[in-house]
Amino acid sequence: MNYIKIESSSLSNGTGWRVVLWCAGCENHCEGCHNQETWDPRAGKQFTPAELDLVCKLLEPSYIQGLTLTGGDPLFPGNRLAVTAVAKAVKERLPEKDIWLYTGYRFEDIKDLDVMKYVDICVDGRYVADLRDVSLAFRGSSNQRIIDVPNSKDEVKTLNLD
Repeated sequence: MNYIKIESSSLSNGTGWRVVLWCAGCENHCEGCHNQETWDPRAGKQFTPAELDLVCKLLEPSYIQGLTLTGGDPLFPGNRLAVTAVAKAVKERLPEKDIWLYTGYRFEDIKDLDVMKYVDICVDGRYVADLRDVSLAFRGSSNQRIIDVPNSKDEVKTLNLD
């Protein structure tokens, strides 16, 4: 998997201070996407064990709430194995940290992927320019949902953080 950047602290990609891993690769190509440079899975640099160690080190401070996986799309087919390994390693090393995952896929279509065992919050759905709403917390268009993954096994439970 390639990645675009590792952001050491962000307040705009989930609740609390967060480390953000920007994955390369996206097949959704949403009109109006503000991260088009992340669509190409060959963009950026290769994610290696050294980057995983860096992510975990950046997550260590107590003021960091967790990791956000975004992009591109962390669930781009070429990213899924690596993203699952990252999420698993973070949960094993730092179980008190939460993991947010942004994806253009609908939760109903990805809920059974292995990575979802480690994800706490999933922001799902393609960005739809006609549904853009700047008043929404942590998402760009009103069709996107903030899903409480551990509590959505039988029925999707969304969070209202607006």
